[in-house]
Formats: sequence, structure tokens, C-alpha cells
Amino acid sequence: MMDAIRASLLTKSFGDVTAVDALTFTVAHGEIFGLVGPDGAGKTTTMRLLTAIMDPTAGDAWVAGHHIADGEAISGEIGYMSQRFGLYPDLSVSENIAFYADIYGVPPKGRAEAIDRLLAFSNLTPFKRRLAGNLSGGMKQKLGLACALIHTPKVLFLDEPTNGVDPVSRRDFWGLLYQLLRQQVTIFVATAYLDEAERCNRLGLIHRGRLLAVGTPDDVKRLMRGAILEIRTSEPRKAAALLRAECTADAVDLFGAHVHVVTSDPRGTAAQVEQLLARGGFQLMSIAPVEPTLEDVFVSVLGRDGRALRDARG
Repeated sequence: MMDAIRASLLTKSFGDVTAVDALTFTVAHGEIFGLVGPDGAGKTTTMRLLTAIMDPTAGDAWVAGHHIADGEAISGEIGYMSQRFGLYPDLSVSENIAFYADIYGVPPKGRAEAIDRLLAFSNLTPFKRRLAGNLSGGMKQKLGLACALIHTPKVLFLDEPTNGVDPVSRRDFWGLLYQLLRQQVTIFVATAYLDEAERCNRLGLIHRGRLLAVGTPDDVKRLMRGAILEIRTSEPRKAAALLRAECTADAVDLFGAHVHVVTSDPRGTAAQVEQLLARGGFQLMSIAPVEPTLEDVFVSVLGRDGRALRDARG
């Protein structure tokens, strides 16, 4: 079966700036593929190319069997929820979905039933008469998703759909995405949330327009350079500052209430950490190797940019 999305050397330049640099990847039917990277990495530009909103400078891509040069054919097969999805605040929840049904040319016959199904699917039935402008952030995202699904697309594009939404609403939104997977909808999601990347079947790690890796979350974790030691200590922030200044490890970073140290010599580094913390007057509760997270990989592979991504997104 043909892939749901296929890109070959897809490139977009703006003057002297190459925003998307020769991307080559595929997305299988019925999977969630995450395009993951810092702000400015090229995620939105890639999505605009794949949805035929923007023409590439070079390269090719096919979506649902159509070349991106055929924008009209692609538009009928996809749903697209951009970062600033256009909900109309003076229309009710039901009226917004009906408006998008008009835009997508959904036939009148069966439309009311389809809207009712989407309201139930997104848990918005009790709020169907509420004005969109009076919805919470999480409910607006659910409504945006319902609008993008009204014409039953084969491929759904979501550009940072949970950006700025509270954690509970983010979890609920991803629950809806998993329901769509069971209906064999292919989902292409751009995100800077590393915990969301863990939820994808496969992901592409993008930085400065280039794909650094494509694979399952476990595949990408294998990019990790060195081992991770997790340190639990009193005053972890101050302990991390001390270790950054004096430890010979490859990297030291604060991860929540713990300190993560990247090292190619776990045994020697552990002994050094114990000595430094004891000399600094810190209580060492434990030090042990742990499996790397995607956060560790970002910090390792992207350096300062990965650290900024993690700090900005939590």
C-alpha cells in the first residue's frame, strides 16, 4: 500500500535562508508521525508544503496519493489545524462546525448526523450552543479538531495543536487522536512538547530545517551520546550549578527535581560527583544510571537549542 505521506528532498528557501533542507521521509497509513524540534526548526514550513499551501523551492512530496502540485486534490483528502486555526468567536460551537462543512462542501444529507457525531466524539455536545469565544483553551482546540474532521479526511495535519493548553486538556486531546487512529486516520503532528513526541508511533527530529533522525522514539533515543547518571540530592539547582562548573562530565542539566549527568565514563564520573557534592556540603541521596529520555537526546544532540526547547516547554 502506498504511504500516506512521502517526501523526497523537499526544500524551501526564503532568499538566502533555507527553512526546509532536503527532507526525505515517509509516513505510513494509520500512524501518528511527530515532527519534533525547537521553534524556528522548520516544522510549520514543512507542514505548509505538505498541505499544498506553499510551493517548494525543490523536491517533491505526495499526500494521500496526490502530488503537492495538485493542491485541489490534496485539500479534499486532508484536514489541517494550523497554529492559529480560524474559529469564529461570534458563532456557536455547532455553527462553527457547520461553517467548515460548507467550506469543505459536505453534502446537506447526513450533515446534521455528522456534526452530532463530532460533538459527541469531542465531548462538546453539552456546549454546542456556547459561543466559541467563550470556550476555554482546551475546548477551543477540541472544536478546531472537530472542524478539521467534518469532511472525514484521510490525513490530518496538526501544527502544535496543544501549544499553551493546560496538561489535562492536552491529555484529553491526545485521547481523541488515539480514537482517530482506530479509524485509520493518518496523523502528522508538529510539536515542541517532548512528552508528546513519546506518544507518536514514529517521529522526525528536525533542527534548522534538516532532519537529524527518523524512527520510533526508542530509535531516536539511541542517538544519545554517552550514559546518563541521575543524581538525587538536596538543593538540586545549586548542585547542578556546582557540577557544571567543576565536573568533567560531557553535560550536566537539571531535569525536574533531579540532576542528569551525561558521561562516557559512568564509574569515574560517579566517584567525582560524590566527591564534589560532599565537598560542597550537599546531601547525596542516590546516583544511578537511567535510560535516556527524549529530553536527554535533545540536550545531547542539539546542545543549547535542545536545552532551550526543554526549558521553554517544561
